[in-house]
Amino acid sequence: MSALKQISANQCWGGTQYTYSHASAATNCTMRFSVFIPPQASEGKVPVLYWLSGLTCTEENFTVKAGAQRMAAKLGMAVVAPDTSPRGLNIPGEGDSFDFGLGAGFYVDATEAPWSKGYRMYSYVNDELPTLINSAFPVDPKRVGISGHSMGGHGALVCALRNPAQYHSVSAFAPITSPTRCDWGRKAFTGYLGTDERTWASYDSTRLLVSQGWKGPSILVDQGDKDNFLPMLQPQLLVDAAAEANVAVNLRMQGGYDHSYFFVQSFIPDHLRFHAANLV
Repeated sequence: MSALKQISANQCWGGTQYTYSHASAATNCTMRFSVFIPPQASEGKVPVLYWLSGLTCTEENFTVKAGAQRMAAKLGMAVVAPDTSPRGLNIPGEGDSFDFGLGAGFYVDATEAPWSKGYRMYSYVNDELPTLINSAFPVDPKRVGISGHSMGGHGALVCALRNPAQYHSVSAFAPITSPTRCDWGRKAFTGYLGTDERTWASYDSTRLLVSQGWKGPSILVDQGDKDNFLPMLQPQLLVDAAAEANVAVNLRMQGGYDHSYFFVQSFIPDHLRFHAANLV
């Protein structure tokens, strides 16, 4: 187990907001994550929500922009937000575009060189990071939810659907519902996974819903109807796949909202309450 290096600690709503770094075996570099520990953790283990951020983000975006700590403290819920890609691998071209490489790991395990040497965000999020969190913080590994925004919404859905014994609730803000059917996803998957599209299905929430379903509580999805990325996000594809799989999805189209963290901030209390109710 790699040693944690504390970068910051700030008292917040009676709890503490931390940022840490550590050497990651999954990504072959130093990774950073934030974790909010609510005041109730002084009395015993608390449920934990993993948050996955979107394109161009780090662990900091959600931590400073979403305003989640107030409700998390009230509910007694820890919140963990990892970075969105490896950093420091120095792969040529990894910083050339916003939708591939740095800040755009897409929560997959890359199989194509040179990305396969460290772009393994799926394994990092689902295996390495939870092991680290469970050993270092007072969280209950049997009460775990996952959520995210945009690329991170895609990641949250895929992680939950592929690991139903690990995650007991899932929600998303403006998720990329079917990356195999949008330009962002096709670009990333070709680069990370290769041209054989049969290998992409295990990272597409619509394909996963149809192939294996979801036995957990209803999936909560918020989507702004003024989001200029709607042609990429395609929320109706998720609804259609869920109907085919007989899975309950609560898609809430929010009038006037865009893709920004103002949107996330507006509805994050609902999502935290949703997870808290399902992680009892």
